[in-house]
Amino acid sequence: MDLVSCLIWLLAGVGIFIVGMGFLSEALEKSAGGGMKRMLEKISNNRFSGVGIGAGVTAIIQSSSATSVMVIGLVNAGVMTLMQATPIIMGANIGTTITGILVALKNDYFNMVMYFLAFAGVMMGFFKKRKIKLAGSLCSGLGLIFVGLEIMSSEQAFGSKEIKEMFAGVFSTIDFPLLLIFVGVIFTALIQSSSAATGVVITMVGTGVLPLELALFIILGANIGTCVTALLASVGANANSKRVAFIHFAFNAIGSVMFAVLIWIFSDTVVNILISMFPGEDAMALQMRVSAFHVIFNVTTTLILLPFVKHLVKLSEKLIRDKKDSVSVAKKLDERLFATPSIAVAQATKVTYEMSEVSVIALKKSLLLFDSYDIKIADEVRALEDKADKYEDALGSYLVKLSSRDLSDSDSVQVTRLLHIIGDLERISDHAVNIVESTEEMKDKKISFSAQATAEIRVMRAALDDILDVTNKTFIENDAELATEVDPIEEVIDDLRDQIKLNHIMRLQKSECTIEHGFILNDLLGNFERVSDHCANIAECVAETSKLGDFDMHKYSAENEESVSFKQKYVYYQQKYKLN
Repeated sequence: MDLVSCLIWLLAGVGIFIVGMGFLSEALEKSAGGGMKRMLEKISNNRFSGVGIGAGVTAIIQSSSATSVMVIGLVNAGVMTLMQATPIIMGANIGTTITGILVALKNDYFNMVMYFLAFAGVMMGFFKKRKIKLAGSLCSGLGLIFVGLEIMSSEQAFGSKEIKEMFAGVFSTIDFPLLLIFVGVIFTALIQSSSAATGVVITMVGTGVLPLELALFIILGANIGTCVTALLASVGANANSKRVAFIHFAFNAIGSVMFAVLIWIFSDTVVNILISMFPGEDAMALQMRVSAFHVIFNVTTTLILLPFVKHLVKLSEKLIRDKKDSVSVAKKLDERLFATPSIAVAQATKVTYEMSEVSVIALKKSLLLFDSYDIKIADEVRALEDKADKYEDALGSYLVKLSSRDLSDSDSVQVTRLLHIIGDLERISDHAVNIVESTEEMKDKKISFSAQATAEIRVMRAALDDILDVTNKTFIENDAELATEVDPIEEVIDDLRDQIKLNHIMRLQKSECTIEHGFILNDLLGNFERVSDHCANIAECVAETSKLGDFDMHKYSAENEESVSFKQKYVYYQQKYKLN
């Protein structure tokens, strides 16, 4: 077989291996998204737990690059601090060594199982059920990795005489540590996966194409090359995100320099130690030596640098200066998190909670102006309404983009829920400004309501305050049971509006009020009633989607109003907010 044919076989093997890595990583990210979210929720300032989380997440998704990009997104969004992110990045380097161990352990029987997995995975892809298709992607990805490895180690590729002679000539030319490290950097940067690069190097050593002492330097270069993905991901991000990318690079560069010097000076000793750990000249023993070195490198570098986390953070802060800008809504909704949709959905939910708080505070502040008009409070309400508009714009765009991703059923329902809710939250803040304008009109025209009208508005304000608190708590705690409290209050607010209007007409007939009073009162009552409607929409959305059901609000409302529980709660709130 000529050299060209051997190279074609080799490139085919590498290509299938990389495609398999991609399938596997993507399938694991989708299937383990909830687990990763729970891991990241346990983030603390404990360095060891951070390393464990980083290693765990990377072992799950089989990509330290994906973990580092995810961490950059979380830091950029303000979810994670730099001190918390640094140990996770260190742990990610340990987690990525799992791939190398699997590659080194392969044998004929193992390969047969993997071939069957690849076939089974393709067959499972024809099913319509999402979970089966996802499992199929996982199986086919894992299978293709070992199909690619087997092709690479076959007699037609790395096992051929022609390829061995070619690489022998190449490595005799670049038989210098810095050049070998550079080869590892470039190869990993091109294929965007240190796991894939390490797998190829392990296979080359197993087939005898690459001597162990040279492979060690390429492995060091691969660890530096994997930082390229994180460095690219930090472009356009905030200062802290750039610092995460720098720390990731510094960690691998410092470790590589230390080990490069050690291997350079004590080359024979290091090689002999690895040989004594895995004696024999069979392919598995040769491959396990490289895999073991990869594990030793990452674990040792982590142990050495973990006590210096604060120093790495301080160095990054000195080199990358703050722009002294607050984290904007757009930066909190970082599209880098789309790589792991469940994390992106969780972040969008968190930001929507913030929007909910903004809208509720705006409405409550507007109600304070009835007690005593204060221009500062009026300005605060307008600022909060503007902030709510920005939240809606950013969240709307983010959620629409996110909805086009391959989401789990629960994540898909949550995205739809949020898209419904942000509109109602924005409208609540709009009504807050409308209420401010009504109080300003009263101030400018020097109009004041009668004692009876003021008392009636105070009762309605109390009901409105209650429905806002219950709705906000219902949404943030995702409490479908609590959601049933909202509709009865909304119904009582409707009754209060009608009764107050009727009372105004009666006062008008007695000349106790004027038509001008009536215009302002009608505007206020209309805004109060619409706010309660938006609260009911939010509660109904939470109740409906908690069952992973349809967004049939009218059906939910009708069923709820017919229930005994609704009637009991309605009577309770009717008595609680009774006009004197």
